[in-house]
Amino acid sequence: MSDEDPNVSTGRKIALSENTLFGMGNPLLDISAVVDKDFLDKYGLKPNDQILAEDKHKALFAEIVKRSKVEYHAGGSTQNSVKIAQWMIQKPHKVATFFGCIGADNFGEILKKKADEANVDAYYYEQNEEPTGTCAACITGDNRSLVANLAAANCYKKEKHLDLDSNWELVKKAKVYYIAGFFLTVSPESILKVAKHASDNNKIFCMNLSAPFISQFFKEPLMKVMPYVDILFGNETEAATFAKELGFETDDIAEIAKKTQNLPKENTKRQRVVVFTQGKDDTVATVGERVTMFPVLDIDQDIIVDTNGAGDAFVGGFLSALVQEESLEECIRAGHYAANVIIRRVGCTFPEKPDFH
Repeated sequence: MSDEDPNVSTGRKIALSENTLFGMGNPLLDISAVVDKDFLDKYGLKPNDQILAEDKHKALFAEIVKRSKVEYHAGGSTQNSVKIAQWMIQKPHKVATFFGCIGADNFGEILKKKADEANVDAYYYEQNEEPTGTCAACITGDNRSLVANLAAANCYKKEKHLDLDSNWELVKKAKVYYIAGFFLTVSPESILKVAKHASDNNKIFCMNLSAPFISQFFKEPLMKVMPYVDILFGNETEAATFAKELGFETDDIAEIAKKTQNLPKENTKRQRVVVFTQGKDDTVATVGERVTMFPVLDIDQDIIVDTNGAGDAFVGGFLSALVQEESLEECIRAGHYAANVIIRRVGCTFPEKPDFH
């Protein structure tokens, strides 16, 4: 395994140190509530989607908090993933580092507290111009429509945070980097700086397609980063949109994975790994020159409470095994385990300890 896939190697668990895993993204407070079709229609939402809030959605945030049974959870895609990775690892604490921008407000304080409780080493850039970002998760049945109001998250500044010596030292300490595609809408220059550092030092840089709108409307920054991407994640819908935008002329997911793997790459010491999840269907991954299907864990549909954090959880589980230099199969198995736990609960939340062996 290790000779055909240099991103992952077999071998025993390694001793982990603090700040080995670095994540950067949009820290958001998730506001989730069960809504009905009328609510979705009123705001022009699809049952299963992720979008950025526009003016017409402003009232949605005021309305959703008045719903019965509203839940608040620390969220944001990348932050969720590094939190899950840290949960899977357990000890030492602070293996995972997280950078992002928040407001100097109550929601920001909640995010700080939650990161602390999750034992993630979070360094937020705090500013006063915008309030902490929120994400409304509008749940109908087992679908979820996400509307993100980035606010403060959109104010991340490379020169005011990432470039500071003390912060860049933390970036340099890491061996594995993960940034969700969502951050391309905020600070592509920050992503490139981290991606180039990883590539130049033969470290592992991972990215996520995150949502169809990223490939559609942020294709240029996405493709600027792509040569530095060692591991690319996405789901079947995002993969299909990406393929369409790049003119792959196929809707076969295995074929899309292969074509994506073969896109130009800077660090030729590592062959790109592409991993596409498909909900309850098999996860598709490039293993050396082959594309392999990995079945997910069986779960009774009645046990599924909220699929909202499933993709983030899969990545978190995967990363937890990756930083321990496990094989690709083992990384995917850890990802499937984490996703299986998360979908039984509301929000991207987890029990005290994992039961993964």
